[in-house]
Amino acid sequence: MRPLAGIIIALGLVASGVLLVQVMLDQPSSRQSGLPIQPNESVKRLPDFAEIADVKEKKKAFFNYLRPEVELVNQRIDSQRQFLLQLQSRLEQGRTIGQAEMNQADLIAREYGYDLRQLSLETLEPLLKRVDTLPVEMVLVQAANETGWGSSRFARDGLNFFGQWCFKAGCGLVPLSRDSGRNHEVAKFDSVGASVASYVRNLNSNPAYQELRDIRFDLRQQQMDVTAAALIPGLIRYSERKQAYIDELLQMLETNQRYM
Repeated sequence: MRPLAGIIIALGLVASGVLLVQVMLDQPSSRQSGLPIQPNESVKRLPDFAEIADVKEKKKAFFNYLRPEVELVNQRIDSQRQFLLQLQSRLEQGRTIGQAEMNQADLIAREYGYDLRQLSLETLEPLLKRVDTLPVEMVLVQAANETGWGSSRFARDGLNFFGQWCFKAGCGLVPLSRDSGRNHEVAKFDSVGASVASYVRNLNSNPAYQELRDIRFDLRQQQMDVTAAALIPGLIRYSERKQAYIDELLQMLETNQRYM
């Protein structure tokens, strides 16, 4: 998560030094929370995963706990995407788009930090690069990495699974290792769904993850599967550890496939 207008702040969370998650700022930071979220109010408590002695059972429990929330977020995004694809098809056919539909497209664009200005084939393509789902397995593996399988203080006390930051006093949890002069906090969320939604929207809007969105768009264009292994390299700017972080996530993905 980074501060306003392009300032990059380094963060050390759970075993990986991470850059921040940004959301609707002009020059957002790589991990800052703040986009509008659609929380699932039913999931507000985190099981005590540390109490599960069997490692295999702990992994299964963590993935089973988080997966429904990721799928719900993806379902909402897919609904938005299908709406935009329908508009794209109608524009390709030379058909008229009504004002209500234009307004709806503009609302979606604003949610993803994109200035639609006018609705056309040329402006819809960049928006469709943003309004797209993420592989569930990638989200699950990154959450496991960032929280130590749900055992971190930020996951337990703030339902924060992805190391997202905020900058208003009292907005989250103060990191115990925060450097003097820093004012960031690790964001707290009211529900698991809110945490997941904020993280996903960050990847879909932050300039730091343009590479990830380009990879996904190219796969779509080639009618190929958008897999976790294909997109994880696009997270190269998520952590200060860069390639080492990517290698670790890919290794975790391979090792834990059986538990997902």
